[in-house]
Amino acid sequence: MLFRNIIGQKSVKQQLLRSLNAGRLPHAQLLLGPPGSGKLALALAYAQRARCENPGPDDACGECNACRKVAKLIHPDLHFSYPTVGSKNTSLDFIDTWRQTVTHNPYQGINQWLRAIGAENKQGNITKDECLSIIRKLSLKIFEGRYKILLLWLPEYLGKEGNRLLKLIEEPPENTLFLLVAENQELILNTILSRCQLVKVNALTDEEIAAALVDRPGITHDRAHHLARLAGGDYNEALHLVDHAENDYAQLFLDWLRKCWAGKGQELVKWVDGFAKIGRENQKHFLQYALHFLREYLILKATGSERVRLLPDELTTAQRMTKVLDFEQVDTITKLFDDCSYYIERNANPKILFLDASIRMHKILKVGRVSST
Repeated sequence: MLFRNIIGQKSVKQQLLRSLNAGRLPHAQLLLGPPGSGKLALALAYAQRARCENPGPDDACGECNACRKVAKLIHPDLHFSYPTVGSKNTSLDFIDTWRQTVTHNPYQGINQWLRAIGAENKQGNITKDECLSIIRKLSLKIFEGRYKILLLWLPEYLGKEGNRLLKLIEEPPENTLFLLVAENQELILNTILSRCQLVKVNALTDEEIAAALVDRPGITHDRAHHLARLAGGDYNEALHLVDHAENDYAQLFLDWLRKCWAGKGQELVKWVDGFAKIGRENQKHFLQYALHFLREYLILKATGSERVRLLPDELTTAQRMTKVLDFEQVDTITKLFDDCSYYIERNANPKILFLDASIRMHKILKVGRVSST
């Protein structure tokens, strides 16, 4: 991975390059940012630049033996650790899949990764055995070049097992670098945080995501900007939307709203039966779109401005809704959708879940607030 191929993040790139060019490499850094912001890509570019045999001031050369190996994630001095499933499994058991998925999409999220290793409905963890494996790997001598690097993706999944790595992170072997890539600082042990130099990575802007999407085949300028607005700073989400007709979510959501408003049981059951077949990931993205629509609706209702992130048909519907849907109702619906997302993540029966949600939606739309019990 080269810095020049990473979307946006100009200030973070400059920060990382300054330490590389000065030869002052912190022994432990934590790249912290929201999903899809490019944290993992930045860590990979940093590792490649640190290993490069002919580095330039702004990037690795991309052509030397070390660069080629790092780009393929096969360099013997670049080690990886990431969440897996099974109490005895370690990252090495899934290394081929890791190389394939990260090479394909370094912006991937945890759910994509768990699906890739066949563990979609299981909880990922970085286990005791994985921590012991890290200690063993970093005790090895450097094979090539100057630095030995451990890239630990999502240290949130360490839990209390992270205590096993404290001494290693605080006093690593000579020329050993830790690159931790995280999304939720609150789930990381404070004792680990205190031993790392924090590098904050912000969400990508709509303009940065749109510029990246325009380069993809078949994506027009207008479509790229609409997808970028829906993605909310998450390039991985934008890629998902490219592969799925996001306007289908819009039509599906508006159709559901109309059916919930009418409250005809037979039509709602038919809608739910069809919706249950689209799969859990699409159901999650449907709810994400619905929450996006509600956020923009609130802006429209509060300000009256038509400069909201909605397509013309969506805007027309939202304008009509301002006469019948108030702020309190939107707040209740938002909480309902958040609950639905939570239960989908935990593999709830979609027919039961969304039929119940449809009934609640009817009551909210017609009556106002409805109890969550």
